[in-house]
Amino acid sequence: MKSEIINLPFSELLSNIVDNRGRSCPTESSGMALIATNCIKNDALYPAFDKVRYVSDETYKSWFRGHPTPGDLIFVCKGSPGTVCMTPDSVNFCIAQDMVAVRAKESLVKPKYLLALLRSEKVQRQISNMHVGTLIPHFKKGDFKNLNLDLHSDIEVQERIGSVYYEFCNNIELNRRTNETLEAMAQALFRSWFVDFDPVIDNALAAGNDIPEPLKARAAARQALGDARKPLPEEIRVESPDEFEFRDEMGWVPQGWESGSILEHAELISGGTPKTSIDDYWNGEIPWASAKDVSQCHGAFLIATEKRITETGLAQSSTRLVDPFSTVLVARGATTGRLTLFGSEMAMNQTCYALRSTSDSPFYLYCFMSSEISAFTASAHGSIFDTITTATFKSTRVLLPPPSIEKVFHGRVEGIFGKILLNLRYNERLQQIRDTLLPKLLSGELTIPAAEKLAADVL
Repeated sequence: MKSEIINLPFSELLSNIVDNRGRSCPTESSGMALIATNCIKNDALYPAFDKVRYVSDETYKSWFRGHPTPGDLIFVCKGSPGTVCMTPDSVNFCIAQDMVAVRAKESLVKPKYLLALLRSEKVQRQISNMHVGTLIPHFKKGDFKNLNLDLHSDIEVQERIGSVYYEFCNNIELNRRTNETLEAMAQALFRSWFVDFDPVIDNALAAGNDIPEPLKARAAARQALGDARKPLPEEIRVESPDEFEFRDEMGWVPQGWESGSILEHAELISGGTPKTSIDDYWNGEIPWASAKDVSQCHGAFLIATEKRITETGLAQSSTRLVDPFSTVLVARGATTGRLTLFGSEMAMNQTCYALRSTSDSPFYLYCFMSSEISAFTASAHGSIFDTITTATFKSTRVLLPPPSIEKVFHGRVEGIFGKILLNLRYNERLQQIRDTLLPKLLSGELTIPAAEKLAADVL
C-alpha cells in the first residue's frame, strides 16, 4: 500500500470549530458537566471529569455557540496549548472557554489519525514553538492556518494508523476505568467500616445496645435489609466494640477508639531539591517526585516521575529514598490535597510530604487520607496558595481506630490495590510501545501490518 506524505495547514483539515467565547459562563451546583482545560490530558483518550462545574439546562441551550459531537477533538488553546483528546460516543458535557472542539474534514483526514498526528512529538513541538504569552501560554485559533501538518494522503492508510493508535489508547482507558472501579470498592469498604461504623452498629444491634440518634438512620437502613444484608467479616466484628461513646471534638464514635494527630500512626517525611545548577545531580536513575507528578498521576500509585536524580544528587540534598507501597505522598502548595501512594522507591522534592505508615497498614492510611484530606486542606494556609505544613498534620484532630482494625482493613483491600498497581504498570508498558510506534508509523518507517501484528500481540 503506497501513500505519499502531503503537507496541509491544520485549518484546512477541519470542517467545523466550536469556539465558546473567551469568557466564563454562569455555573450551577448541578446540571450538565462543564469541563475545563484541566480535564484534557494527552495521556487520556477522553476528557477526565476532574473538578468539574455545572451549567443549567437553559445555559446549555442558549449561552454556547455550539457543542462537540462524537468523534470531535477537544483542543486546548490556553494554559497547556495543544493538549487534545477525543469526544466519546455519548457526550455528557459541554466545554468551557480556552479550548475548542474541532471536527475533522473526513475527505482529507480521519479523526483518529488526526488525534495521533496532533499528539506526535513533532507536532507538539511545533505548537510549543508557536505559543504566545509569557505568564499563561496560549495558541490562537487564528494560527491554525500556520500549523502545517505532514500527513499520509491515502485515507485507508490513515484509517489503519489511527486504529492502531486508538486501540492502544482505548485499552489504556479501559484499564484506567477498571482501576477507578477497584479503588471505589476499597474506598466504599473504608467508609462502611470507619465513617458509617457498620461493624459497630451490627455489634450494637446484636447486643441490644442503644444506637446514638445521629446513627439511627444508618442502623435502620441496615436492619431493613433483613436477610439480604451481607454479614460483615467475622474478623472485623471481633475487633470492633458494640457500643458508642460521645466525644466533644468528635461526636459519637466507637467505644475505645482514640482521637489525636495522624502522626501517631504515621511518620512525616519532607523532601528536598538537589542544586539545579549542578548537572551531576540530575538525569540519573532515581525517580524524583514533585507536586506536579502527583497532580498528573492517574491512579492510586505514582510509578513514574517527570525528573530523575543521581545518587550524588540524592546524597547532596535534604531528600531521601522513600519506601514504596508503605508511604502516601501528599502534595502541598498549588496542588494542595492531591495524594497518591509510592508505587516504587523514589525521592521527592519539598512540594510534597510523605506519610509512612507505622502500623503496617498503608492502604488504610491512603483511604483515610483520601477521606479526610478536606479537613487538612481546610486547616492549610498560605499567602498565595493554601499550603499544608507540618503543623497542619500535628494539629488536625482525627479519629484513630486501634491498629489491629487498620490491619484487618489492609488485609481486605491488599489484593485490590495489587491489581491496581499491575494495571498501572501494564498501562505504562502500553504507553511506551504506543509512543515508540507512533512516529515510525506516521513517517512510514514502520509498516502498518507490522504495527497491527504488534498491537494484536500485546493488547
